[in-house]
Amino acid sequence: MCSDGRVPSQEISLSDVSANSVDPAVLRVVAVTVAEAAAAHVRARRPEVFGVVGSGVLHDDSVEVKSTPTDPVTIVDTETEEVIRDLLAKLRPADSILGEEGGGTDDCDGVRWVVDPIDGTVNFLYGIPAFSVSVAVQIDGMSVAGAVVDVSMRATYSAHRGGGATMTDVDGNVSELASNSVTDLSMALVATGFGYDAKRRKVQGRLIAEILPQVRDIRRIGSAALDLCMVATGRVDAHFEHGLSPWDWAAGSLIAEEAGAVIRIPGPNSTSAGGEIVYACAAGIADDFAHMLTAGGGGEPIST
Repeated sequence: MCSDGRVPSQEISLSDVSANSVDPAVLRVVAVTVAEAAAAHVRARRPEVFGVVGSGVLHDDSVEVKSTPTDPVTIVDTETEEVIRDLLAKLRPADSILGEEGGGTDDCDGVRWVVDPIDGTVNFLYGIPAFSVSVAVQIDGMSVAGAVVDVSMRATYSAHRGGGATMTDVDGNVSELASNSVTDLSMALVATGFGYDAKRRKVQGRLIAEILPQVRDIRRIGSAALDLCMVATGRVDAHFEHGLSPWDWAAGSLIAEEAGAVIRIPGPNSTSAGGEIVYACAAGIADDFAHMLTAGGGGEPIST
């Protein structure tokens, strides 16, 4: 039993979950259940739709484009979001949903699930094993519970506000997460990502040129949700990116924050059209990291 009288989420079973509960620990169980079911669907469907890696089926009828020709969506993305929506309809029928593929309400009032069926679709398309399912629940625009599943590694990252963050591996072993204790920015390993719009990418490239000499190195994994979880595990010391959508960061930023990282995310009433910066970094470099981004021009939204 927790000191505040609540039961830790790992001790709550799905049979204990109330469709109306707003206890973050309970909502975390739902997030994990839904994310893991969706990840299983993604894992099973990739070889069925695309065959073996390198089979040359990247441009068939299973793939369409969204914002730009380099921004793909696959049949598995849309299928998986339906899996998520169907499960949430059964478990949380009164809640609203915002999804990357199916859209939904922009109203932040009340309980809203924010979901990304495949974060890292380009990696998924090419068979690069770095893509994830992200499921978060917000109350009045603030993430209170969430789960991110690394589909290939079969690892589940989860957190609820005030309850810490954990990783559960493929064998069911649960580890408490804590971000790194690094205090020297020059020793920080920094993850980032790039938008699909060419104008935004050009500005992001200039920012990287400013940052790279000031840190240990840069990593570009291709899934913002996984990057944020890597901050939580200490596999990287920071992650930043402009132009993320709520479904990219809603779960991962909470997991990083509950692991002790300092985060910056857009407010619920943001009007920057998706160009704001999102970041998470180890607490010991937070001030220097924020100053570096601001000095390099990264503190302001990058419009398209």
